[in-house]
Amino acid sequence: MIHYNPKDWFTFIFHVHKSDTIRKLWPLMISVAVFSGFVAFLELNVFKLSKSDYVTNIGMMHSLLGFVISMLLVFRTNTSYDRWWDGRKLLGSLTNVSRNFAMKIKALRLPDEDIRFFEYGIPKFCFALKEHLREKLYFGKNSFLIEVEAGKHIPNQIANSMTTRLYDLLAKGLISQEQLIVLSNDMNQFTDICGGCERIKNTPIPFSYSAFIKKFIFIYVLTIPIGWVFSLGYFVVPIVPFILYVLASLELIAEEIENPFGEDANDLPVDTICQNIEKHVEEILN
Repeated sequence: MIHYNPKDWFTFIFHVHKSDTIRKLWPLMISVAVFSGFVAFLELNVFKLSKSDYVTNIGMMHSLLGFVISMLLVFRTNTSYDRWWDGRKLLGSLTNVSRNFAMKIKALRLPDEDIRFFEYGIPKFCFALKEHLREKLYFGKNSFLIEVEAGKHIPNQIANSMTTRLYDLLAKGLISQEQLIVLSNDMNQFTDICGGCERIKNTPIPFSYSAFIKKFIFIYVLTIPIGWVFSLGYFVVPIVPFILYVLASLELIAEEIENPFGEDANDLPVDTICQNIEKHVEEILN
């Protein structure tokens, strides 16, 4: 995630960051500029069409469809941002439940061996969840404390190990039944958060909807010079690529933030959140 000063307009306007959509779109923008110039040359110099020809009516189509495409892009962007914000709330809940669970473990005054187990297990679950959402394997340091098996759901294995440890503490008489119920509630929240994050990651925008928007934008932009060349002349060469940049950028941004747990510039700071959880849990339990 990029950390920035929202009041620094100069940097936003004149600095092209690696995450700027223009870096991804410039080959397509150049192609559209060449196509626009070719269409303008044909209509103005080869076919010598006039404003009275039926081709000029295509501009009316763009006026009507411009409202439709704007509504589609607004809905697309809002839907993706809702997923991004939902993911941020889940990660905030993960931070809170990790701290609360660590505080309760500390208050129980358990043997040092059990405290060290949870000091390792809580952040291990968070790091494992992060890598699980990125479809990577995670084992972590000191894996002898909690053994995990590759090829299976590692966050579930870690949560299962911590839950088993709680029941072992009950069997040893180190915690009461009431304390187990309270601690189990926190463990349930860990798995609920994991399920919520998986829901976001594994439920992308429907393919047909995403494909339709891309085709709509492409056809809309390519037909602009055909209808507007008589009003704009060769100015369609810079104007049409700019329109493509605006419309396609909204779609690219929506694609990037709809899965907020990755490593893109606009994704959530999952690494930082997991590191903070590890730091805070160690502070509490030490």
